[in-house]
Amino acid sequence: MHKMQSRFVELDFFRGLVLLIIVVDHIGGSILSRITLHAYALCDAAEVFVFLGGFATATAYAALTQRHSESAAQQRFLRRALEIYRAFLVTAGLMLLVSAALIAFSIDAPNLTTTDLTDLATSPAAVLRDILLFRRQPYLASVLPMYAAFALMVPVLLPLARNRPWLLVAGSIALWAVAPFLYAYLPTASGTHWDFNPLAWQLLFVLGIIARCQPVYPSLSAARHGWLLSGLALAIVVAAASYKLFLEQGVPESSLKQNLAWLRVVNFLAIAWLLAHLIRFGWISRLARWLPWVGLIGRKSLLCFIAGAVISLVVDSLLHTATRGYLNLPLGLVADAIAVGALVLVASAAEPMKRLFSLHVKTSG
Repeated sequence: MHKMQSRFVELDFFRGLVLLIIVVDHIGGSILSRITLHAYALCDAAEVFVFLGGFATATAYAALTQRHSESAAQQRFLRRALEIYRAFLVTAGLMLLVSAALIAFSIDAPNLTTTDLTDLATSPAAVLRDILLFRRQPYLASVLPMYAAFALMVPVLLPLARNRPWLLVAGSIALWAVAPFLYAYLPTASGTHWDFNPLAWQLLFVLGIIARCQPVYPSLSAARHGWLLSGLALAIVVAAASYKLFLEQGVPESSLKQNLAWLRVVNFLAIAWLLAHLIRFGWISRLARWLPWVGLIGRKSLLCFIAGAVISLVVDSLLHTATRGYLNLPLGLVADAIAVGALVLVASAAEPMKRLFSLHVKTSG
């Protein structure tokens, strides 16, 4: 996993795959969501997305440092934090706008932001202020505030990951351990909450950075008893899948997820260890070449996240109305095809639209 290159086809592939999974996982009647990670594990695509975010951040930071300077890399990620903040505002606005439009057409679905819209109608200035300050995070926009915070911390995290990795990991684990007790101090409006506690989820972001900056996997897998780690990882994955499938169907996912419970962390790390073997053997790079459109989505991750949030909300709401909330195999598959196709279309159209816009600006100038 530790390579000296600025672009990983495996990274783009996994990010694209995770974005596709996030889209279908937020469609209640989706058929594909019945076979995605959360159906077989105590973790889900969120852990993968955050870990890959840390890995991608360290990759980009190293490339910027090599091409320019440490200062340039630091400034870039401060600007990145602002970009993510803008993306949050856009996503939040779209969640409200799409919900209002669907409600206007008498679409009634559980994930519409009805409470936020009601509050917006009665106290628009207060709601807008709350959104600007992260005190209110409409539906799928809720993951972006913690990403903005992570981007702000990159100039501190990356030097530590290179020079004092154990200090960084120890500090991250300590913060994760006390995060549930600090959750109450996060800024929130009355009746709202953070779906992701950033003080806890920073652990996976940091581990992603460490995986890129330090040869953790190559060193441990090549050790004399490295095979024991693989055996342990496999045992954890099988045990978690058995528990989820056969022993307990009502796992309290929301409470475990909000503060990143240790069960989720251990299950994710076991899965990541096994996937690292597939990467080393070249299986993932071959799969990425067979499915280039998945990597394309991964390369446009922020845009595709915003688009995916809208796609999920629209398709979920329409499907819920059409099926009255019951599982319907044909309609569920149609919904999956529409959602996946729409996200691929957004990723494919991004570059042509960007070039067309740039050409228009030049000609009009």
